[in-house]
Amino acid sequence: MATPTTLPASFTAGQVLTAAQMNDLRGAFRVLQVVQGTLSTQFSTTSTSFTSVGLTATITPTSTSSLVLVMYAGSQGNSSGTDTYTTVFRGTTAGTNLGTTNGLGFVYSTAGGTTSSGVPGIILDSPATTSAQIYTVAMKTSGGAGYWSNNITRSTLTLMEISA
Repeated sequence: MATPTTLPASFTAGQVLTAAQMNDLRGAFRVLQVVQGTLSTQFSTTSTSFTSVGLTATITPTSTSSLVLVMYAGSQGNSSGTDTYTTVFRGTTAGTNLGTTNGLGFVYSTAGGTTSSGVPGIILDSPATTSAQIYTVAMKTSGGAGYWSNNITRSTLTLMEISA
C-alpha cells in the first residue's frame, strides 16, 4: 500500500501541515468507485473443482496503487452429507483464487436433507493494474449436489475501488 510521501513520520503539538500534506491526507483511503453485479437465478453443481456460479462484476482501477474491496452475499445449499465451499477469483476460475484452497473459510455442511444458508464474503485485493478486472464468485462441493442462490431472489457482488 502506498504511503503519502510528504507526511511527517510523527506529529508534534502545534505543528501545522502544509497544503501538500493536507492534499495527501484528503486523497488517501477514499472510495473512488463502486460496481455491483447481481444474480437472480439458482446455480447447481456437483463439481469438486471451483465453478463459476454466474455472479461476476468488472472494475477498472484508476491507479496501480488502488485496492479493491470485494464483497459478496448470497445463499448456498447442499444435499445430505455434502460440503459446499465458496470463494472469489480475480479473473475467471482459471485466475487468482483470492480465498484459500477450499474458499474464503465458508464451508457449509449438513448431515441430512437439503438445506441452505446465507453466505457473505469479503476480501481486500491489490490488483496493481489499471486494466479492467473481472471478479467471479465460484463454488465447489465435496461430491454431492451444491446450490447457489438457493431460496433467495438475488445474490450480489460489490466491488469498491479504494485509493491508497
